[in-house]
Amino acid sequence: MQALLTLSIALLAGLMLSRLAKLAKLPAVTAYLVAGILVGPYCLGAFGVSGLGFTSKADIEAVGILADVALGFIAFSIGNEFRLSQLKKIGKQATIVGIFQAVITTIVVDVALILLHLAMPDKLSLSAALVLGAIASATAPAATLMVVKQYKAKGPVTDILLPVVALDDAVGLVLFAVSFGVAKAIKVGAISIVSIIVEPLLEIVCSLGLGAAMGFLFNFCEQFFHSRSKRLAVSVGFVLLTIGLSMLKFNIGGVHIGFSSLLVCMMLGTIFCNVCDFSEELMDRVDRWTAPLFVVFFVLSGAELELSVFADWMIVLVGVVYILSRSAGKYTGARLSSQLAKCDDNIVKYLGITLLPQAGVALGMANMAMSSAELGAEGVLIANITLFAVLVYELIGPALTKMALLKAGDIDPEGKTSARHEHAKKKALEKAAIEAAATKAEETPDNE
Repeated sequence: MQALLTLSIALLAGLMLSRLAKLAKLPAVTAYLVAGILVGPYCLGAFGVSGLGFTSKADIEAVGILADVALGFIAFSIGNEFRLSQLKKIGKQATIVGIFQAVITTIVVDVALILLHLAMPDKLSLSAALVLGAIASATAPAATLMVVKQYKAKGPVTDILLPVVALDDAVGLVLFAVSFGVAKAIKVGAISIVSIIVEPLLEIVCSLGLGAAMGFLFNFCEQFFHSRSKRLAVSVGFVLLTIGLSMLKFNIGGVHIGFSSLLVCMMLGTIFCNVCDFSEELMDRVDRWTAPLFVVFFVLSGAELELSVFADWMIVLVGVVYILSRSAGKYTGARLSSQLAKCDDNIVKYLGITLLPQAGVALGMANMAMSSAELGAEGVLIANITLFAVLVYELIGPALTKMALLKAGDIDPEGKTSARHEHAKKKALEKAAIEAAATKAEETPDNE
């Protein structure tokens, strides 16, 4: 009962704050994150009243399965952007930009943090600097997708943005595995080729393979149903099944094999959208069904933000350097790589700004570093700096994404995102057409 009360308050708080965000011309996702902070352990939860808010991290973790499910559906939706008809136009450009901007970001952050390490070696180790550089490559697909959907963004920047974000996470996994392996080698004095090269490549290949297999099976099962409601139910069931399978982990001959739920669900959506004739309509229905789930996901993300990191000046200092260097890396990397790929001028100017949000994937990498026995206290430092950066990026990132898409012309500055406004506009146009037809009939001379 207490969990249901907290979730309902969280959902309603997010929705009510989104009205205020609209008045302030901020994306709704920012309001959801702020609502999460308000119902989290540092605000309402601090009163210790069960049901009023999340009183501890344990309360948030208790409903963490909802966040996993929401992230799976978000990745599934991004798979819709990999239709072959679209990839024929931008596939080569998205691949070049997706890879190069991630690598350039890691290099820029590595250089900045290594210089900081040389200035204060007792505060920031070389291992921590390398791992943070790899974490910097990851971009949050969830916040970006929500902004695109809320404002119905459409144009060259939007077309390349979501495929780049998807590729960004795949490249980020490889960069992190390599940097993480090197960091551990520095600490223990031994390099493991398996952990640096074999395991990350296996994770990507296995994730794409599982997603593809589930996509074909998904399409096969959908053919047995014809009603919209049953097809929607099958869709939800398959996404949930895929999320569950992607959480499996096992070892073969000393090699650790796991899956990335983001990559698995992206591939599920990609295969389904390219082999199913009615996928576009079904994806639209799934998006509508998951809308409340996405609100809860971002509220939970806000509640998880660790405000206590501000108490340590060391974390704040390294966090500021990390944020500035990562922002410079993303912007410069996207600009240089999009020029190399001969992209549209608006893509060159504004794509880098839309790649700033950072959350789930980065936090997953940070948690892996924190749980590493080889890194020890340095892993905790990495996790705290990542939390600091996520807190800043998640609050300002969506607004910057909206601003960039607006300047690029992908968002109509006069457009209304409210369904009620859209319906009223449609009715007004219909009424005007009827009145024009009636006026024309009156002005037509009688032939009799």
